[in-house]
Amino acid sequence: MRVLQLGPYPPPHGGVQSNLVAIRAFLQKRNIPCAVINITRHRKAEADEVYYPKNVLDLLWLLFRLRYDIIHLHVGGMLTQRLLRLALVCALIPSRRSVLTFHSGGYPSTREGKSIGPGSFAGFVLRRFDRVIGVNPEIMQFLQRLGVAENRAQLIHPHAFLSDEEQLSSLPEPLSTFFGRRKPILISVGLLEPEYDLGLQIEVLGSILKEFPAAGLLIIGSGSLERHLRKSVQMQPYADHILLCGDLPHSTTIRAIALSDVMLRTTLYDGDAISVREALHLGTPVVATDNGMRPRGVYLVPKSNLDAIFQTTQQALAGVLVTKPHTIGPDEKNLHALLDLYRQLITS
Repeated sequence: MRVLQLGPYPPPHGGVQSNLVAIRAFLQKRNIPCAVINITRHRKAEADEVYYPKNVLDLLWLLFRLRYDIIHLHVGGMLTQRLLRLALVCALIPSRRSVLTFHSGGYPSTREGKSIGPGSFAGFVLRRFDRVIGVNPEIMQFLQRLGVAENRAQLIHPHAFLSDEEQLSSLPEPLSTFFGRRKPILISVGLLEPEYDLGLQIEVLGSILKEFPAAGLLIIGSGSLERHLRKSVQMQPYADHILLCGDLPHSTTIRAIALSDVMLRTTLYDGDAISVREALHLGTPVVATDNGMRPRGVYLVPKSNLDAIFQTTQQALAGVLVTKPHTIGPDEKNLHALLDLYRQLITS
């Protein structure tokens, strides 16, 4: 068996990237070759069968040149026309088995997600795959609505695992100085995009500072709102209490989560975020928008409710709300389920 994965490959290191890396390591440990094609704008030197195509033609050349039995496409965010066209190519390559994992947990509840049905181009494309994996029950219902056959859809949760080395990683500058000057620390890990409601977190910090004058907010991630957010931060009288540090190595992000006092996950829509599970594993309290699928131990707040976020965060900082570490690894049952799926496709 030879597997080819398509999707975002770190850096940066987000939830989809973590899942892709975990799958590849799991397969290679079992002597199953697994190449990767990165389909994001981030580029590195090609090595160890990780490829970074420069354009569409380069990507298509790799798809038809590389040797593999199973092609596994990872999709996060919106189902754009560009992604759907790529997905259709992957599903129609002859003599290959095709798998797609749809990671966008909150997408079915968005306006775009609600507007598409079985007669849509998205429905047509998804039904072409030999298997479509949903990462939560809401996505499974969405796939059913699009007409994906029950025997072709499978629920497999994304894999989350933290190594001891990641948990003990040191902090580089300017994080080290920020953690030395600010206490308590609120942390946010995700994309700098509208759905993450980051302006609300900046407002929450302003309220928190009235009780905790040395508090700080650390925002990790990149996205289309970075320039706007930096301007917004500079306009605040407490700008030096906020650090936008962009994308960081996964080990650095994990160490920052472990040293923080509260994680904020205030989103307009969201799925089962791996960063939330990582925080719970480390014993860092999580205050998150209630999306109906948060894991046990998260402190839930209504969407875009400043008062509720402030009150809950304040209670967590005061020690009223306590999070005990939750073990999330090295349970590999989800990876075993995926390997079983691959084997079924090969032998069918």
